[in-house]
Amino acid sequence: MYKIGVIGDHDTVLSFKSTGIETFPAVDEKEAADRLMKLVRENYAVIFITEQLAEKVRERIDLYRDKMLPIITLIPSNRGTLGIGISDVRKSVEKAIGVDIIFEREGRE
Repeated sequence: MYKIGVIGDHDTVLSFKSTGIETFPAVDEKEAADRLMKLVRENYAVIFITEQLAEKVRERIDLYRDKMLPIITLIPSNRGTLGIGISDVRKSVEKAIGVDIIFEREGRE
């Protein structure tokens, strides 16, 4: 069975606890990067990470960008969104089908 985890500030990950998703609070870049690597080693299939922390560990996340698993999804924190999560989704959709269906623009080359 695949495991799902979420990395982020305490208040944000706390909201996931009631859904049964394993939560991993992180306060800084080092803690987030270490936790991300540990979840990958433990074969988590889906890892949610807040945009604020993801921005700081982008290089580590990019190591898994072209792999099937884990799926690393950026989510807004309780402080709001930076817009990079939806931007990543838009890029992935545009790469997959060649058209930006989220903002309804044709793909660029």
